[in-house]
Amino acid sequence: MKIRVLGCSGAIAAGSRTTAFLVDHDVLVDAGTGVGDLTLDELARIDHILVSHSHLDHVLSIGLLADSVLRRRAAQGRGPIEVHALPETLEALRRHIFNGIIWPDFTRLPTVDRPVLRLVPFQTGDRLVLNTKRFEVLSAAHTVPAVGFALEGRDGHWVFTGDTGPNPALWKRLATLPVAHLVIETAFGDDEHELARISQHLCPSELARELERLPGSVDVHITHIKPGEVAAVMEEVGAIETPHRIAALFAGQVMDFDRPLAPALAGPL
Repeated sequence: MKIRVLGCSGAIAAGSRTTAFLVDHDVLVDAGTGVGDLTLDELARIDHILVSHSHLDHVLSIGLLADSVLRRRAAQGRGPIEVHALPETLEALRRHIFNGIIWPDFTRLPTVDRPVLRLVPFQTGDRLVLNTKRFEVLSAAHTVPAVGFALEGRDGHWVFTGDTGPNPALWKRLATLPVAHLVIETAFGDDEHELARISQHLCPSELARELERLPGSVDVHITHIKPGEVAAVMEEVGAIETPHRIAALFAGQVMDFDRPLAPALAGPL
């Protein structure tokens, strides 16, 4: 498997795109503005979108993607793109985006019987197999219902925390998993600690406390820093004393994360 970082910024500016990861060619983890860098052919190959929560920087491209590929998928007789999320997140998408006011309801277009999008609920703790890729839905602590994801690999798990503040439940679960890569957000510097607390994000001092709960020595990738703040936040992150290897994530980065899974094993866990 290959994980391509389409976007990992906490906001937009030239060269900065919001959260989206492409797993192989067919699964998106979140759908921020980074999805717009894919070609039309690449967009049309996406079959599943995993959504961590309902905030715009993580869902903006779902409706735009649907509009781009609707005709092509219909002509090919392809089924709908499945959007997987918490019930509360799916309801937010229905009510506030696919409502005919902000955007057309692509869960009913081009026809009710053959829509381009299908909304599929999950719960925290669920295990999903999407085109042979195994994901577990992890807890997150945010201002809206939210989750993270763990993708099973041959030599460990790729973990994306989603947007989260301090979250003991997450570390309790990760202590039982062989974590190879941890993608974790640090949205603010320590000078904005109170803003991070109110908005349920992390700052470097909180990140340090959270990483103390993670056993072993793990590749830690920092995401969701605001444009123009990367150098300052990473300077503070670099001062953390930890056995983990920490670096800033960047758009365009590709992680090789191979874990062959025979099709016969695919299905509910």
